[in-house]
Amino acid sequence: MPGVTIDKNHCKGCELCVKACPQQVLGMSKQIGLKGYFYAELVDGSRCIGCRICAVVCPDVAIEVHTHGTSFVLFDY
Repeated sequence: MPGVTIDKNHCKGCELCVKACPQQVLGMSKQIGLKGYFYAELVDGSRCIGCRICAVVCPDVAIEVHTHGTSFVLFDY
């Protein structure tokens, strides 16, 4: 199963990853990070398909997606 890691100290809370996730895996935390923003957090990791869209749209490079040996190829649509 893929896993998502979010560095809450680099996240500025833009919510791009939350809106981009096709599976609604991510949500916004009620906690405030070191930068003074509400950061993104994993809500339901079991729904993650490892598409890496969240990591691609993150302007702060605060998200890593680990696929545990499974490789997904992103195509230009």
